Amino acid sequence: MPLPFPNVTALSARALRVTFGGTTALDEVDLDVPRSALTVIVGPNGAGKSTLLEALAGAREPSAGRVDAHGLARSFVPQRAAISEHLPLTVRDVVSVGAWGRAGAFRPLRAADRAAVDEALQRLDIATLARRPFGVLSGGQRQRALLAQGLARRADVLLLDEPTTGLDAASAHLNRAAIADEIGRGATVVCVSHDQRLIAAADHIVELTDGRVTRNEVESVSSERERAR
Repeated sequence: MPLPFPNVTALSARALRVTFGGTTALDEVDLDVPRSALTVIVGPNGAGKSTLLEALAGAREPSAGRVDAHGLARSFVPQRAAISEHLPLTVRDVVSVGAWGRAGAFRPLRAADRAAVDEALQRLDIATLARRPFGVLSGGQRQRALLAQGLARRADVLLLDEPTTGLDAASAHLNRAAIADEIGRGATVVCVSHDQRLIAAADHIVELTDGRVTRNEVESVSSERERAR
């Protein structure tokens, strides 16, 4: 099955460089992410995958070069959230943060925003945990809550760092299904992953080695997505 919008770019990077002190994490990265497709970033540990994802999300300022989101709204879900276990936040509170991108931070959520939060909780099978403190959740439940937060934004582009790593089979299945559903609604999904099922479902694969792009291929294998769940 061909890509829905094969000639439309959701995100682009040009001459992207990111350095930490004297270490270069990304070096002269040029990249176009196709719209309404699944892009998976692969490569060995330390290759710069998470740094690239953060730069594409606008969460990390590049040392040189630029990232263009072409006016699209982005939602970034890191592998681990810096949320203190001592904060009195429920699971619903954490997921509701995703809707702030549309309603505005700390403003009352509109009915449509509350509906988006409810839907995200249901899709990740954590609606029954909505009133539970976030700090008492298991690692897998936290990952699902963070992905639900990203879904609640209903952004044009969803960027995920290792969305299935460390999860049990049922939780990983739910996360992969949510990713497929997001693409089905027309969103663009970019994720860093070692998950072979996600990689098999990818429309676009980007491989990094030592901060450089060593593979950049549009796979056009969307038909594999259902089998990869």
